[in-house]
Amino acid sequence: MVLPEQEVAMTEPTGPRPLEPVTEQWQRALAIVAHPDDLEFGAAAAVARWTAQGRQVVYCLVTSGEAGIDALPPPQAREVREREQRESAALVGVKTVEFLGLPDGVLEYGVPLRRALAGVVRRHRPEIVLTNNFRDTWDGAYALNQADHIATGRAVLDAVRDAGNRWVFPEQLVDGIEPWNGVRQVWAASSPLAAHGVDVTDTFARGVASLRAHDAYLSGLGDGSFDPEEFLEGLCRPVGARLGVRHGTAFEVFHFDLW
Repeated sequence: MVLPEQEVAMTEPTGPRPLEPVTEQWQRALAIVAHPDDLEFGAAAAVARWTAQGRQVVYCLVTSGEAGIDALPPPQAREVREREQRESAALVGVKTVEFLGLPDGVLEYGVPLRRALAGVVRRHRPEIVLTNNFRDTWDGAYALNQADHIATGRAVLDAVRDAGNRWVFPEQLVDGIEPWNGVRQVWAASSPLAAHGVDVTDTFARGVASLRAHDAYLSGLGDGSFDPEEFLEGLCRPVGARLGVRHGTAFEVFHFDLW
């Protein structure tokens, strides 16, 4: 026997829930990710949208991705990947790109990483902080995330809170640096738990160009046939459908304006 409520449940369509648009009532954002190319795998098209609107976005790369190209020794890879990241950032309107120089592939969540990131937040005083997905997987099931992404994202959340506390890492408060508790939200791009998104239809091509700029890195992926446009189409179209547009980027939103 099927009860009325069961019958309704059986006939309701299933699938991903619609996404809520992120707020765009802000002026300054700081993007903190582990490696060059992390932002370009989806979020750069959103950055292009915001810089075109006159908003300021700064990039902070925790490492230089020096362990990411098997055919190049780390010192040479560092130089190549920093250059490609700067070129990539310029394509989406980002003028300031910083590298913290921490070791690629072996980042550890802990006080040293929190300290470094709190210092960056205090210097740039953003309203929004962007990072990458730091959940255990990319799909909520089987596609495992990478350790550096997880460590960085977790540290970002704590560093945002640390940055506002005068008595945490007080040695940073010199030469005009003050605590900063003005971060309203942290957005983690491409999280499997994303409930928000942004329409990147008009800036999708710039996002593709920014990913293509990582030519040396992409050439070493798999058999060398990686297609940035095809990849981003597969990522951004489903998100766009959840927003009711052609292309979108998804974010998991963490609120700091509710303290």
